[in-house]
Amino acid sequence: MTDIASMPPAADGSPPLARPGKYLTFSLAEEIYGVPVLAVREIIRLCPITPVAHMPPHVRGVINLRGRVIPLVDLRLRFGLPVAQDHDRTCIIVAQVAAAAGGTRPYAVVVDGVEEVIGLTADAIVPPPDFGGAVDVRFITGMARRDTGVTTLVDLDAVATADRTPDPAGRTTC
Repeated sequence: MTDIASMPPAADGSPPLARPGKYLTFSLAEEIYGVPVLAVREIIRLCPITPVAHMPPHVRGVINLRGRVIPLVDLRLRFGLPVAQDHDRTCIIVAQVAAAAGGTRPYAVVVDGVEEVIGLTADAIVPPPDFGGAVDVRFITGMARRDTGVTTLVDLDAVATADRTPDPAGRTTC
């Protein structure tokens, strides 16, 4: 589980502010995002994806990774970015996220490409900007100021939790 997962959410229910440390950066629609490296279990090439019926468009399906069936979400679509064709840099980040019953579970996301691991200090991380409520920032734990621009820090626990919606039988979809 990530460092931020053990922190309680802010009073308004938003994710806690990102902590200093190492982050894996990746690209989506020519922008750079980051997740705590401790949450990442592995990075793999795009592999066969099994679609699952009645899923939202951002849920690409599941993958079979060494005998484990893992849900796969397209972060581009989850974040409302334009659809893009998969290419040679498209890859899957397999992470550990908080499980509803406690503990952790594997969760995979498709990204346009992995960039690098960076170290962020406390003074480099600022809270997400206030967009006046018009923009959904529940998946953002902070913004990292870097010489190359700004990196958006993402809470995969929040992304995975938002995907857990009960169906009429009381089961979860992801």
